Amino acid sequence: MSKSGPDGKPFDIPKRLVVQAWKQVKVNGGAAGVDGQSIADFEADLKNNLYKVWNRMSSGTYFPPAVRAVEIPKASGGTRMLGVPTVTAYCAVALVW
Repeated sequence: MSKSGPDGKPFDIPKRLVVQAWKQVKVNGGAAGVDGQSIADFEADLKNNLYKVWNRMSSGTYFPPAVRAVEIPKASGGTRMLGVPTVTAYCAVALVW
Protein backbone atom coordinates (compact mmCIF):
# COMPACT_ATOMS: atom_id res chain seq x y z
CA MET A 1 0.00 0.00 0.00
CA SER A 2 1.41 3.41 -0.88
CA LYS A 3 1.87 6.16 1.66
CA SER A 4 -0.61 8.85 0.63
CA GLY A 5 -1.20 10.99 3.72
CA PRO A 6 1.02 13.77 5.06
CA ASP A 7 1.96 11.53 8.00
CA GLY A 8 3.10 8.74 5.68
CA LYS A 9 -0.05 6.73 6.38
CA PRO A 10 -1.94 4.84 3.64
CA PHE A 11 -5.24 6.57 4.55
CA ASP A 12 -5.37 10.35 4.94
CA ILE A 13 -7.60 10.82 7.99
CA PRO A 14 -7.43 14.28 9.54
CA LYS A 15 -7.14 14.16 13.32
CA ARG A 16 -9.95 16.70 13.61
CA LEU A 17 -12.32 14.07 12.16
CA VAL A 18 -11.33 11.68 14.94
CA VAL A 19 -12.17 14.40 17.48
CA GLN A 20 -15.54 14.99 15.77
CA ALA A 21 -16.24 11.24 15.87
CA TRP A 22 -15.43 11.19 19.59
CA LYS A 23 -17.82 14.10 20.24
CA GLN A 24 -20.62 12.20 18.49
CA VAL A 25 -19.91 9.06 20.52
CA LYS A 26 -19.92 11.05 23.76
CA VAL A 27 -23.25 12.72 22.91
CA ASN A 28 -24.84 9.37 22.09
CA GLY A 29 -23.60 7.75 25.29
CA GLY A 30 -23.79 4.02 25.75
CA ALA A 31 -22.57 1.16 27.86
CA ALA A 32 -19.07 -0.28 28.14
CA GLY A 33 -18.14 -2.98 25.66
CA VAL A 34 -16.34 -6.26 26.19
CA ASP A 35 -13.23 -4.42 27.45
CA GLY A 36 -15.23 -2.82 30.29
CA GLN A 37 -14.09 0.69 29.32
CA SER A 38 -16.84 3.26 29.79
CA ILE A 39 -17.06 6.58 27.99
CA ALA A 40 -15.75 8.25 31.17
CA ASP A 41 -12.79 5.84 31.29
CA PHE A 42 -12.03 6.51 27.62
CA GLU A 43 -12.21 10.26 28.25
CA ALA A 44 -9.81 10.01 31.22
CA ASP A 45 -6.99 9.27 28.73
CA LEU A 46 -8.64 10.96 25.75
CA LYS A 47 -5.56 12.22 23.91
CA ASN A 48 -3.87 8.81 23.95
CA ASN A 49 -7.06 6.92 23.08
CA LEU A 50 -7.91 9.19 20.15
CA TYR A 51 -4.33 8.93 18.90
CA LYS A 52 -4.65 5.12 18.92
CA VAL A 53 -7.89 5.30 16.93
CA TRP A 54 -6.36 7.73 14.40
CA ASN A 55 -3.11 5.77 14.09
CA ARG A 56 -4.79 2.40 13.54
CA MET A 57 -7.46 3.72 11.18
CA SER A 58 -5.05 5.79 9.07
CA SER A 59 -2.51 2.96 8.84
CA GLY A 60 -5.15 0.38 7.95
CA THR A 61 -4.39 -1.79 10.98
CA TYR A 62 -7.60 -1.26 12.97
CA PHE A 63 -9.57 -4.39 13.70
CA PRO A 64 -12.61 -4.11 15.97
CA PRO A 65 -12.66 -6.29 19.06
CA ALA A 66 -15.47 -8.66 19.93
CA VAL A 67 -18.73 -7.16 21.14
CA ARG A 68 -20.28 -7.75 24.55
CA ALA A 69 -23.48 -9.79 24.27
CA VAL A 70 -26.42 -8.49 26.31
CA GLU A 71 -29.91 -9.98 26.42
CA ILE A 72 -32.66 -7.40 26.13
CA PRO A 73 -36.40 -7.98 26.46
CA LYS A 74 -38.62 -7.99 23.38
CA ALA A 75 -42.01 -6.24 23.39
CA SER A 76 -43.64 -9.50 22.32
CA GLY A 77 -42.03 -11.42 25.19
CA GLY A 78 -38.76 -13.27 25.40
CA THR A 79 -35.39 -11.72 24.81
CA ARG A 80 -32.96 -11.02 22.00
CA MET A 81 -29.21 -10.61 21.95
CA LEU A 82 -27.68 -7.18 21.49
CA GLY A 83 -24.00 -6.68 20.69
CA VAL A 84 -22.42 -3.77 22.55
CA PRO A 85 -19.18 -2.58 20.91
CA THR A 86 -16.28 -0.94 22.74
CA VAL A 87 -15.98 2.86 22.93
CA THR A 88 -13.00 2.60 20.56
CA ALA A 89 -15.15 0.70 18.07
CA TYR A 90 -17.90 3.33 18.40
CA CYS A 91 -15.30 6.00 17.53
CA ALA A 92 -14.05 4.03 14.53
CA VAL A 93 -17.58 3.58 13.19
CA ALA A 94 -18.45 7.26 13.76
CA LEU A 95 -15.26 8.19 11.91
CA VAL A 96 -16.19 6.36 8.72
CA TRP A 97 -19.89 7.36 8.70
